[in-house]
Amino acid sequence: MAQPKYLLRWGHYLPDGPFLQLEKEFAAKIEKRTNGQVKIDITFAGGLGKDTELLMLTARGAIDMTATAPGYNPDQLRYWRAFQTPMLFASTKQVIDLLETVVAEMPIYQQEMDRIGVVWLFQQPLGEYYMSGANKDCASIATLRGKKARSFGADIPKAFTAIGAVPVTVPPVGVYEALKSGNLDYSFINPGNIMSLKLNEVAKTHCGPVMAISGHNITISKRTWARLPPDIQKIFQEEARATQREYMNWILDFEAKSLVNIKAQGGTVVPLSAEELKKWRATAPDFLADWEKATAAATGDAETPKKVAARWRQILGL
Repeated sequence: MAQPKYLLRWGHYLPDGPFLQLEKEFAAKIEKRTNGQVKIDITFAGGLGKDTELLMLTARGAIDMTATAPGYNPDQLRYWRAFQTPMLFASTKQVIDLLETVVAEMPIYQQEMDRIGVVWLFQQPLGEYYMSGANKDCASIATLRGKKARSFGADIPKAFTAIGAVPVTVPPVGVYEALKSGNLDYSFINPGNIMSLKLNEVAKTHCGPVMAISGHNITISKRTWARLPPDIQKIFQEEARATQREYMNWILDFEAKSLVNIKAQGGTVVPLSAEELKKWRATAPDFLADWEKATAAATGDAETPKKVAARWRQILGL
């Protein structure tokens, strides 16, 4: 291995753990394939910035790379944030299949990243979301009324408000203490992160799945990207594509094992019935229609969001 010529700082909003194994392997493969010319140091749990700050820190070149969810920057990522639309997708696979299709077909997604000042590398799939708390009140939208539920982004709070629950914005690293202190009645996160964040220690009942959304994006600053020679850029792109393909099978296996582990450690998984989900969706806003209108109003471009929403409806069979 050569001495690193490019030492890149990657700011991550999540704590380190097995849930992020493929991202750590991505960094290791870059170092190996560049014969040590590139070394990527990942700082976890918001050590280089808050979850809402990391993308713009990367865009300005204050850090080189980040992993952050589009819901944390809804005004900058108006098209990407739609992949985190609540109550729309039935499964993790459906989200990522849609994402890969429309990102390949429609230039607006890459253009949005470019305008911010970052280069998109790959997308983390994310397991279906469960509500985790002390009791089975999370199994019914009626008994969720008045309960404090973990939320984030622009749309997910509206899904909880629609059924009378109280959305409370809490970053992943703060969920454990919020549940322990009673500031939250229910977490709202996927089984892999339930285990990674040790939420099963403070929440023994897990109701769901409620919905599927995309996870976080891995991006690199355009300033950093411009410093890398073409052969190294190519390695980044090749490893990003390979990681994206591998991530889906890995996440589905990891999430299934996480549910098994939750039960083995004394947790109870309570299915949220199709009838309850149907009632919830009927109560919630039409998030895709709302996204189309809001994006048109914010950007002054009605045609592009109209085309995007129409393509989504075609793919999803809506």
